[in-house]
Amino acid sequence: MPLTTRTEIPAEVNNFYDRTLLERAVSLLVHTRWAQIRDIPRNAGTKVIKFRRYGNLTAATTPLTEGITPAGSQLSVTDITATVAQYGDYITVSDIVTYESEDAVLMEAAEIMGDQNGDTLDQLCRDILCAGTGVVYSGAGNVATADVAAGDVITLANLDSTIATLKSNNARKMTRQVNASTGYNTSPIKAAFISIIHPVIGVKVRTLAETATNWIPVEKYASQSGVMEGEIGSYHDIRFIETNNAKIKAGAGTGAIDVYCTLVLAANAYGITRVSGEALKNIVKPLGSAGSADPLDQRATSGWKATFVAKILNENYIQRVESAAV
Repeated sequence: MPLTTRTEIPAEVNNFYDRTLLERAVSLLVHTRWAQIRDIPRNAGTKVIKFRRYGNLTAATTPLTEGITPAGSQLSVTDITATVAQYGDYITVSDIVTYESEDAVLMEAAEIMGDQNGDTLDQLCRDILCAGTGVVYSGAGNVATADVAAGDVITLANLDSTIATLKSNNARKMTRQVNASTGYNTSPIKAAFISIIHPVIGVKVRTLAETATNWIPVEKYASQSGVMEGEIGSYHDIRFIETNNAKIKAGAGTGAIDVYCTLVLAANAYGITRVSGEALKNIVKPLGSAGSADPLDQRATSGWKATFVAKILNENYIQRVESAAV
Protein backbone atom coordinates (compact mmCIF):
# COMPACT_ATOMS: atom_id res chain seq x y z
CA MET A 1 0.00 0.00 0.00
CA PRO A 2 1.70 3.27 -1.09
CA LEU A 3 2.00 5.70 1.83
CA THR A 4 2.45 9.45 1.46
CA THR A 5 4.95 10.54 4.11
CA ARG A 6 7.16 13.55 4.81
CA THR A 7 9.54 12.15 2.21
CA GLU A 8 6.98 12.82 -0.53
CA ILE A 9 5.77 16.06 1.10
CA PRO A 10 8.98 17.63 2.50
CA ALA A 11 9.07 20.21 5.27
CA GLU A 12 8.24 23.69 3.99
CA VAL A 13 10.74 26.53 4.01
CA ASN A 14 8.66 29.33 5.53
CA ASN A 15 10.66 32.14 3.96
CA PHE A 16 9.81 30.91 0.49
CA TYR A 17 6.65 28.91 1.04
CA ASP A 18 3.68 30.03 -1.01
CA ARG A 19 0.48 29.08 0.80
CA THR A 20 -1.43 29.12 -2.47
CA LEU A 21 -0.90 25.67 -3.95
CA LEU A 22 0.14 25.56 -7.59
CA GLU A 23 -2.74 24.91 -9.94
CA ARG A 24 -2.56 21.44 -11.40
CA ALA A 25 -2.54 21.02 -15.16
CA VAL A 26 -5.69 19.10 -16.08
CA SER A 27 -6.86 18.39 -19.62
CA LEU A 28 -10.23 19.78 -20.66
CA LEU A 29 -12.65 16.89 -20.11
CA VAL A 30 -15.27 16.89 -22.85
CA HIS A 31 -16.03 13.42 -24.17
CA THR A 32 -19.13 12.82 -22.04
CA ARG A 33 -20.75 16.20 -22.79
CA TRP A 34 -22.94 15.12 -25.71
CA ALA A 35 -24.00 11.67 -24.54
CA GLN A 36 -27.44 10.36 -23.77
CA ILE A 37 -27.51 9.66 -20.02
CA ARG A 38 -29.50 6.65 -18.86
CA ASP A 39 -28.86 5.71 -15.24
CA ILE A 40 -29.69 2.34 -13.69
CA PRO A 41 -31.84 2.68 -10.56
CA ARG A 42 -30.15 1.69 -7.34
CA ASN A 43 -31.10 -1.83 -6.14
CA ALA A 44 -32.44 -2.70 -9.59
CA GLY A 45 -30.82 -6.14 -9.40
CA THR A 46 -28.65 -5.59 -12.47
CA LYS A 47 -25.62 -3.70 -13.76
CA VAL A 48 -26.74 -4.04 -17.39
CA ILE A 49 -28.38 -1.14 -19.24
CA LYS A 50 -30.40 -1.71 -22.41
CA PHE A 51 -30.63 1.06 -25.00
CA ARG A 52 -33.37 0.47 -27.57
CA ARG A 53 -33.27 1.96 -31.06
CA TYR A 54 -36.22 1.84 -33.48
CA GLY A 55 -35.43 1.76 -37.20
CA ASN A 56 -36.98 4.09 -39.74
CA LEU A 57 -39.71 2.83 -42.07
CA THR A 58 -39.11 2.99 -45.80
CA ALA A 59 -41.14 5.55 -47.73
CA ALA A 60 -44.60 4.33 -48.75
CA THR A 61 -44.41 5.28 -52.45
CA THR A 62 -46.86 2.70 -53.82
CA PRO A 63 -50.35 4.18 -54.44
CA LEU A 64 -53.21 2.63 -52.45
CA THR A 65 -55.69 0.49 -54.35
CA GLU A 66 -59.27 1.55 -53.89
CA GLY A 67 -60.96 -0.58 -51.26
CA ILE A 68 -57.86 -2.68 -50.56
CA THR A 69 -56.09 -2.52 -47.22
CA PRO A 70 -52.30 -2.47 -47.72
CA ALA A 71 -50.08 -5.04 -46.02
CA GLY A 72 -48.69 -2.49 -43.58
CA SER A 73 -45.21 -2.28 -42.12
CA GLN A 74 -43.49 -3.69 -39.07
CA LEU A 75 -41.36 -1.84 -36.58
CA SER A 76 -37.73 -2.93 -36.34
CA VAL A 77 -35.99 -2.78 -32.98
CA THR A 78 -32.31 -2.94 -32.10
CA ASP A 79 -31.34 -3.51 -28.46
CA ILE A 80 -27.89 -2.35 -27.37
CA THR A 81 -26.67 -3.45 -23.95
CA ALA A 82 -23.78 -2.28 -21.80
CA THR A 83 -22.57 -3.37 -18.39
CA VAL A 84 -21.68 -0.76 -15.80
CA ALA A 85 -18.30 -1.22 -14.11
CA GLN A 86 -16.84 0.29 -10.96
CA TYR A 87 -13.70 2.43 -10.94
CA GLY A 88 -11.77 4.14 -8.18
CA ASP A 89 -8.51 4.98 -6.47
CA TYR A 90 -7.22 6.37 -3.19
CA ILE A 91 -4.14 7.76 -1.51
CA THR A 92 -2.89 7.21 2.02
CA VAL A 93 -1.18 9.91 4.11
CA SER A 94 0.63 9.52 7.40
CA ASP A 95 -0.36 11.21 10.66
CA ILE A 96 2.89 13.19 10.61
CA VAL A 97 1.92 14.74 7.27
CA THR A 98 -1.52 15.74 8.58
CA TYR A 99 -0.21 17.55 11.67
CA GLU A 100 3.12 18.89 10.41
CA SER A 101 2.41 20.04 6.87
CA GLU A 102 1.18 23.59 6.35
CA ASP A 103 -0.99 22.36 3.46
CA ALA A 104 -4.56 21.17 4.02
CA VAL A 105 -3.38 17.81 2.69
CA LEU A 106 -6.64 15.85 2.85
CA MET A 107 -8.59 18.73 1.29
CA GLU A 108 -6.01 18.99 -1.48
CA ALA A 109 -6.10 15.21 -1.88
CA ALA A 110 -9.87 15.31 -2.41
CA GLU A 111 -9.43 17.82 -5.23
CA ILE A 112 -6.69 15.71 -6.81
CA MET A 113 -8.94 12.66 -6.56
CA GLY A 114 -11.71 14.62 -8.29
CA ASP A 115 -9.35 15.52 -11.12
CA GLN A 116 -8.31 11.89 -11.48
CA ASN A 117 -11.93 10.74 -11.52
CA GLY A 118 -12.87 13.18 -14.27
CA ASP A 119 -9.82 12.26 -16.33
CA THR A 120 -10.53 8.54 -15.90
CA LEU A 121 -14.16 8.70 -17.06
CA ASP A 122 -13.28 11.05 -19.91
CA GLN A 123 -10.64 8.65 -21.22
CA LEU A 124 -12.94 5.64 -20.83
CA CYS A 125 -15.61 7.39 -22.90
CA ARG A 126 -13.06 8.63 -25.44
CA ASP A 127 -11.66 5.16 -26.07
CA ILE A 128 -15.16 3.76 -26.71
CA LEU A 129 -15.93 6.53 -29.20
CA CYS A 130 -12.59 6.11 -30.98
CA ALA A 131 -13.31 2.40 -31.51
CA GLY A 132 -16.22 3.25 -33.83
CA THR A 133 -16.37 1.86 -37.36
CA GLY A 134 -16.82 5.17 -39.22
CA VAL A 135 -13.31 6.39 -40.03
CA VAL A 136 -11.42 8.39 -42.64
CA TYR A 137 -7.64 7.97 -42.89
CA SER A 138 -5.68 10.99 -44.08
CA GLY A 139 -3.34 10.32 -46.97
CA ALA A 140 -3.92 8.96 -50.46
CA GLY A 141 -5.04 5.35 -50.49
CA ASN A 142 -4.71 4.81 -46.75
CA VAL A 143 -7.14 2.25 -45.34
CA ALA A 144 -5.76 1.60 -41.84
CA THR A 145 -4.10 3.39 -38.94
CA ALA A 146 -0.78 1.72 -39.78
CA ASP A 147 -0.90 3.31 -43.26
CA VAL A 148 -0.85 6.89 -41.91
CA ALA A 149 2.64 8.31 -42.48
CA ALA A 150 4.38 11.56 -41.72
CA GLY A 151 2.85 14.19 -43.99
CA ASP A 152 -0.59 12.55 -44.03
CA VAL A 153 -2.14 15.52 -42.25
CA ILE A 154 -5.81 16.28 -41.86
CA THR A 155 -7.38 18.12 -44.80
CA LEU A 156 -10.56 20.07 -45.44
CA ALA A 157 -11.52 17.27 -47.81
CA ASN A 158 -11.40 14.86 -44.85
CA LEU A 159 -13.77 17.11 -42.92
CA ASP A 160 -16.04 17.55 -45.94
CA SER A 161 -16.19 13.77 -46.24
CA THR A 162 -17.24 13.31 -42.60
CA ILE A 163 -19.97 15.93 -42.99
CA ALA A 164 -21.25 14.29 -46.17
CA THR A 165 -21.27 10.85 -44.54
CA LEU A 166 -23.16 12.03 -41.46
CA LYS A 167 -25.75 13.82 -43.58
CA SER A 168 -26.11 10.80 -45.86
CA ASN A 169 -26.77 8.72 -42.73
CA ASN A 170 -29.57 11.13 -41.74
CA ALA A 171 -27.61 12.13 -38.65
CA ARG A 172 -29.00 15.09 -36.75
CA LYS A 173 -26.93 17.94 -35.41
CA MET A 174 -26.29 18.37 -31.71
CA THR A 175 -28.59 20.88 -30.04
CA ARG A 176 -27.85 20.16 -26.36
CA GLN A 177 -24.90 19.33 -24.16
CA VAL A 178 -24.49 18.00 -20.63
CA ASN A 179 -23.62 20.77 -18.18
CA ALA A 180 -20.06 20.35 -16.99
CA SER A 181 -20.93 21.84 -13.59
CA THR A 182 -23.59 19.24 -12.73
CA GLY A 183 -22.71 16.29 -14.96
CA TYR A 184 -26.34 15.51 -15.79
CA ASN A 185 -28.48 18.58 -16.61
CA THR A 186 -28.41 19.73 -20.23
CA SER A 187 -28.33 23.15 -21.84
CA PRO A 188 -29.12 24.18 -25.43
CA ILE A 189 -26.36 24.87 -27.96
CA LYS A 190 -26.36 26.12 -31.53
CA ALA A 191 -27.10 23.17 -33.82
CA ALA A 192 -23.97 21.59 -35.28
CA PHE A 193 -21.94 18.42 -35.48
CA ILE A 194 -19.34 18.45 -32.70
CA SER A 195 -15.68 17.70 -33.32
CA ILE A 196 -13.32 16.80 -30.47
CA ILE A 197 -9.84 17.66 -31.66
CA HIS A 198 -6.33 17.69 -30.24
CA PRO A 199 -4.67 21.15 -30.11
CA VAL A 200 -1.89 19.91 -32.41
CA ILE A 201 -4.48 19.06 -35.07
CA GLY A 202 -6.51 22.15 -34.19
CA VAL A 203 -3.59 24.33 -35.28
CA LYS A 204 -3.51 22.54 -38.63
CA VAL A 205 -7.27 22.89 -39.13
CA ARG A 206 -7.16 26.60 -38.37
CA THR A 207 -4.26 27.11 -40.79
CA LEU A 208 -6.09 25.24 -43.55
CA ALA A 209 -9.47 26.75 -42.92
CA GLU A 210 -8.45 30.39 -42.60
CA THR A 211 -8.59 30.66 -46.38
CA ALA A 212 -11.98 28.90 -46.53
CA THR A 213 -15.08 31.06 -46.69
CA ASN A 214 -16.94 28.75 -44.30
CA TRP A 215 -14.41 28.89 -41.43
CA ILE A 216 -15.40 31.17 -38.54
CA PRO A 217 -12.94 31.52 -35.63
CA VAL A 218 -14.67 31.55 -32.27
CA GLU A 219 -13.71 35.17 -31.58
CA LYS A 220 -15.69 36.25 -34.64
CA TYR A 221 -18.95 34.51 -33.73
CA ALA A 222 -21.91 36.88 -33.93
CA SER A 223 -22.62 36.10 -30.26
CA GLN A 224 -20.31 34.82 -27.55
CA SER A 225 -23.14 33.70 -25.27
CA GLY A 226 -23.32 30.17 -26.69
CA VAL A 227 -19.59 29.50 -26.97
CA MET A 228 -18.62 26.16 -25.44
CA GLU A 229 -15.56 25.69 -23.26
CA GLY A 230 -12.61 24.77 -25.46
CA GLU A 231 -14.31 25.87 -28.69
CA ILE A 232 -11.94 27.25 -31.33
CA GLY A 233 -14.23 27.83 -34.31
CA SER A 234 -16.58 26.30 -36.85
CA TYR A 235 -16.24 24.98 -40.38
CA HIS A 236 -19.44 24.37 -42.36
CA ASP A 237 -21.58 22.22 -40.02
CA ILE A 238 -18.82 21.38 -37.50
CA ARG A 239 -17.95 23.15 -34.25
CA PHE A 240 -14.48 22.26 -32.94
CA ILE A 241 -13.65 21.64 -29.27
CA GLU A 242 -9.97 21.33 -28.35
CA THR A 243 -8.66 19.10 -25.58
CA ASN A 244 -5.33 17.46 -24.74
CA ASN A 245 -7.37 14.35 -23.90
CA ALA A 246 -8.18 13.74 -27.57
CA LYS A 247 -7.10 10.25 -28.59
CA ILE A 248 -3.53 9.72 -29.78
CA LYS A 249 -2.56 6.29 -31.09
CA ALA A 250 1.05 6.40 -29.97
CA GLY A 251 3.47 4.90 -32.49
CA ALA A 252 0.66 3.28 -34.48
CA GLY A 253 1.41 4.86 -37.87
CA THR A 254 4.00 4.14 -40.54
CA GLY A 255 7.49 4.52 -39.09
CA ALA A 256 5.99 4.37 -35.58
CA ILE A 257 4.61 7.91 -35.82
CA ASP A 258 1.78 9.01 -33.54
CA VAL A 259 -1.67 9.04 -35.16
CA TYR A 260 -4.19 11.62 -33.94
CA CYS A 261 -7.93 10.90 -33.83
CA THR A 262 -10.39 13.71 -34.57
CA LEU A 263 -13.94 12.77 -33.63
CA VAL A 264 -17.03 14.23 -35.32
CA LEU A 265 -20.25 13.47 -33.43
CA ALA A 266 -23.93 13.77 -34.26
CA ALA A 267 -26.91 13.70 -31.90
CA ASN A 268 -27.82 10.39 -30.24
CA ALA A 269 -24.50 8.83 -31.26
CA TYR A 270 -23.63 7.43 -27.84
CA GLY A 271 -24.78 7.06 -24.28
CA ILE A 272 -23.31 6.84 -20.80
CA THR A 273 -24.72 5.07 -17.77
CA ARG A 274 -24.12 5.12 -14.02
CA VAL A 275 -25.91 3.51 -11.09
CA SER A 276 -28.12 6.13 -9.42
CA GLY A 277 -26.55 7.31 -6.19
CA GLU A 278 -23.26 5.64 -7.12
CA ALA A 279 -22.15 7.92 -9.96
CA LEU A 280 -19.31 9.35 -7.86
CA LYS A 281 -18.35 9.24 -4.21
CA ASN A 282 -15.49 10.99 -2.46
CA ILE A 283 -14.47 8.78 0.45
CA VAL A 284 -12.28 10.14 3.27
CA LYS A 285 -11.17 7.89 6.13
CA PRO A 286 -9.64 9.86 9.02
CA LEU A 287 -6.81 8.72 11.26
CA GLY A 288 -7.81 5.71 13.34
CA SER A 289 -10.92 4.89 11.34
CA ALA A 290 -9.43 1.51 10.42
CA GLY A 291 -9.69 0.38 14.03
CA SER A 292 -7.23 -2.38 14.95
CA ALA A 293 -5.76 -2.22 11.42
CA ASP A 294 -4.42 1.24 12.38
CA PRO A 295 -3.88 0.83 16.14
CA LEU A 296 -1.72 3.96 16.50
CA ASP A 297 -3.85 6.29 14.30
CA GLN A 298 -1.04 6.64 11.77
CA ARG A 299 -2.88 6.55 8.44
CA ALA A 300 -5.67 8.51 6.76
CA THR A 301 -7.00 7.98 3.24
CA SER A 302 -8.81 9.99 0.59
CA GLY A 303 -10.30 8.30 -2.44
CA TRP A 304 -13.06 8.16 -5.00
CA LYS A 305 -15.34 5.49 -6.42
CA ALA A 306 -17.60 5.69 -9.46
CA THR A 307 -19.82 3.54 -11.65
CA PHE A 308 -19.66 4.14 -15.38
CA VAL A 309 -20.00 2.74 -18.87
CA ALA A 310 -20.07 4.40 -22.30
CA LYS A 311 -21.60 2.82 -25.40
CA ILE A 312 -21.93 3.77 -29.06
CA LEU A 313 -25.65 3.71 -29.88
CA ASN A 314 -25.44 4.32 -33.62
CA GLU A 315 -22.24 3.83 -35.61
CA ASN A 316 -23.72 5.93 -38.42
CA TYR A 317 -23.66 9.01 -36.20
CA ILE A 318 -19.93 8.98 -35.40
CA GLN A 319 -17.06 9.68 -37.77
CA ARG A 320 -13.34 9.81 -37.02
CA VAL A 321 -10.42 11.26 -38.96
CA GLU A 322 -7.03 9.70 -38.26
CA SER A 323 -4.05 11.80 -39.30
CA ALA A 324 -0.42 12.65 -38.64
CA ALA A 325 0.58 15.79 -36.77
CA VAL A 326 2.86 17.13 -39.51
